[in-house]
Amino acid sequence: MLSLFFVEDLPTEVGQIYEFENEDSAHAVRVLRIGTGEIFNLSDGAGRWSRVQVVTVGKKSGQVKVLESGYQEALGVSFTVIQAIPKGDRIKETIELCTEGGVDQIVMWKAARSIGKSDDKIEKLQVTAREASKQSRRYRIPQVAGVASTNHVVDEIAKADLAIVFHESATQKVSELVQPGCRNVVIIIGPEGGLTDEEVNLFAESGAKVALMGRPVLRSAHAGLAALAAVNTALSVW
Repeated sequence: MLSLFFVEDLPTEVGQIYEFENEDSAHAVRVLRIGTGEIFNLSDGAGRWSRVQVVTVGKKSGQVKVLESGYQEALGVSFTVIQAIPKGDRIKETIELCTEGGVDQIVMWKAARSIGKSDDKIEKLQVTAREASKQSRRYRIPQVAGVASTNHVVDEIAKADLAIVFHESATQKVSELVQPGCRNVVIIIGPEGGLTDEEVNLFAESGAKVALMGRPVLRSAHAGLAALAAVNTALSVW
C-alpha cells in the first residue's frame, strides 16, 4: 500500500509539478528514504487526494509530479466517540486507536472520575490524529474536541440517531441495540474508575442506550476502538 502524507495546498492537476516541502516531506526523505521515481499519495485531510511520483529529492523536500487525483466521499454513517479523559500517555493511545477505527470526531470529556487532564493538549492530540491518519491511510483526519462537560455530552446524545454508553452493569448487547439506518452515532466511554450511577442514569434518561461490551473489562483507552468495531459491524459498514 502506498504511503500517505498531508499537505495544505494539495496539487490536483495531472502533470503538475509540486514542491513537497513540510514536516511530512522531511520525514519522507530522511526517515523513509523515499527516492526518485517512487509513488505515494498526498491528501488535504478532508477527502481530496492526489497520487504523485517523485521527480527530484533534496535534503528535506522534493519535487513530485501529479499522476492522478480524486475525492473520497465520507461514509454514510458518522461516528463520534466521547472519551472520558484517561491518565498519562493513554490519552494519546486513545486518539490513535479511535482514528484507526474510523472515528470522525473524538470529544474529550471530563467525567466525574476522570484522572487525566487534556485542557492544554487538544492541539497536540489533533496532531496525534493526523499522524494516526497517515499510518492508517485515511484521507479524512478526525477532529479532536474538548474538554467537554457532562451537559455537553447530553447535548450530543440529543443530536444522535443512536447513542450508546458502555457499562459493565448493562444486560443488553450491542447487537441487540443497533438498528439499520443510523447516520449519526455517538459512543460514550467512561474513565478508568468507571462511570458513576448518576452519569449512567442521566445519559439513559437523555436517550442513550446502555450496552455491555462483553465479559472482559477493557481499559478505557482501548474501549473506543472495540466499540467502533462492534457498531461498524452491526451497521454493516465493515
